[in-house]
Amino acid sequence: MEEKNEQIIETADALREDIRRIELEKRKTFGKGIALGALMTLALSLLVFFVIPAAQIKRAQNGLQQIQQTTDSEGTKLLSPAVESKIERLADAIDSLYYEDVDDKDLVDGLYKGLLEGTGDAYSGYYTPEEYESLMVSATSSLSGIGAVLQQDPDTMQVTVVHVYEGSPAEKAGVRGGDSIVQVDDIRSNTMELTELVTHIRGNKGTKVHLKIYRKGEANYLELDVTRDIVDVPTVSGKMLEDDIGYIMIVEFGDKTAEEFADAVTELQAQGMSSMIVDLRDNPGGMIDSVTKILDQILPEGVTVWTEDKYGQKKEYFSDAACLDMPMAVLINGNSASSSEIFAGAIRDYKYGTLIGTKTFGKGIVQSIRRLSDGSAIKLTTAKYFTPNGENIHGEGIKPDIELEYEYLDADAAVYDMMDDNQILKAIEVLKGNSNS
Repeated sequence: MEEKNEQIIETADALREDIRRIELEKRKTFGKGIALGALMTLALSLLVFFVIPAAQIKRAQNGLQQIQQTTDSEGTKLLSPAVESKIERLADAIDSLYYEDVDDKDLVDGLYKGLLEGTGDAYSGYYTPEEYESLMVSATSSLSGIGAVLQQDPDTMQVTVVHVYEGSPAEKAGVRGGDSIVQVDDIRSNTMELTELVTHIRGNKGTKVHLKIYRKGEANYLELDVTRDIVDVPTVSGKMLEDDIGYIMIVEFGDKTAEEFADAVTELQAQGMSSMIVDLRDNPGGMIDSVTKILDQILPEGVTVWTEDKYGQKKEYFSDAACLDMPMAVLINGNSASSSEIFAGAIRDYKYGTLIGTKTFGKGIVQSIRRLSDGSAIKLTTAKYFTPNGENIHGEGIKPDIELEYEYLDADAAVYDMMDDNQILKAIEVLKGNSNS
């Protein structure tokens, strides 16, 4: 350490000599004056670094040196004395060497988050009490936010807008489905899990959130200010098409989705619906209880999905004998994930409809959220799920019966028209064929 300090002093002295030489030889050149100022700053910073915090720095460096002496066997047992000692020394190093003050609470929360990240599972995580409260709000129907459904790629952490609600603040500001959110205010969207990011997107009614957006075909990023508002978030919408074909879109599976689906079916049946299209494109999933309640309304008696934990314990979800006896087509794509795949897998295995579109995302695992006594919570992947025929689709996805890439037939249209959606047109064709056979 003394040798290092002597080197620092020698370096500072050398810098002073350089400063004097530059000052004498190149005083008249403004650009060189900038270089002179930089050297002076560096010299002073070296002196300050040496003189002021030397005792603190020495203590922190000694602690870090002791960490290197810990054996692997001592340092890999969770909460062993070696691990606790290492945490203390790392905390001391942050306190002594980090360039800003850090709140101890933030460090503690970071420890908890890091512990869950240690599973290597992108779907598991730790939530502070504030984050958990926001997570629970997302399951209700009225939010103070922007009115968009978001999805995050677990590998790249890229956040994509998969649906924008009609009349929402997001739609009014110009946000579109397919946009990638690069930044929320000053937060890069790929630096945190989606459930945490949305806590920064939501806020008090009337306040604004600034979004930086990448949109395919645009040369530059789009900068949009969205004014937050109370958003009524329906998850199901329905419409009658030609030839008594009903169309139902489910944007996600929330706590009210099964009730909304039942209402949509009842309304369309009153209008003469004899066959049905269920649109699950860009549906990121949601609650397993929600999708199984909907499958109970559709399918005949039997198992609709089952889960299995690491101990081999199984939980089965059932449909009763009451069912919807009509031809069905289900639209899927690469953003149809989780509960959407439970729906598609059950329809496929029961041979109860035709899957149309492209292969689904491939998320065949189930998460459980557990609230802790201090108001925080953990989300853990606790089981795999299997389709009625016993297939786990994790990492594989579900292939459609009819493979068809999406194409919008009227490229110049300013407003979306279902009758220019090639996948919807294919579904209509299939259902017409079923009704004629």
